[in-house]
Amino acid sequence: MYGTWFSMYFTGWHFIFNFIPLIMNTTKPNHIGRKISRIRELRNMKQEALAQAMGTNQQAISILENSEVVEDEKLAEVAKALGVTVEAIKNFSEEAVINYFNNFSDNSINQGPIGTHNTCNFNPLDKVVELYERLVQAEKDKVAYLEKLLNK
Repeated sequence: MYGTWFSMYFTGWHFIFNFIPLIMNTTKPNHIGRKISRIRELRNMKQEALAQAMGTNQQAISILENSEVVEDEKLAEVAKALGVTVEAIKNFSEEAVINYFNNFSDNSINQGPIGTHNTCNFNPLDKVVELYERLVQAEKDKVAYLEKLLNK
């Protein structure tokens, strides 16, 4: 009984693992509009901001991002507005971005026995006091200026 269950289970997983790449290859076309959208989102830009940078409107950007194919001239404009190259848009892949951030390491952070953690090089309370003192001085300057205007 267990042998039959195991062979069915194994055969089922074998089928799934052979079938998944086929599904993924057929459902992932080279959709340039989606790539533009993801790069824009990763750069923390709204459609309106991209539209303004390109001298167009938000609706045109929406249409562009829903287009599977984009003309080379328009793609060059988009790349310039996004601050990337045309090749970066054409070769963009979500997996590469995720892989980049998963493998990113910064040698400047302190790595202790528990794991990575940032070290603060200043006392945050000192910064708050400094900011407060600057704000108080700015208010004093305003009061002095307003008194000067009243005395004229």
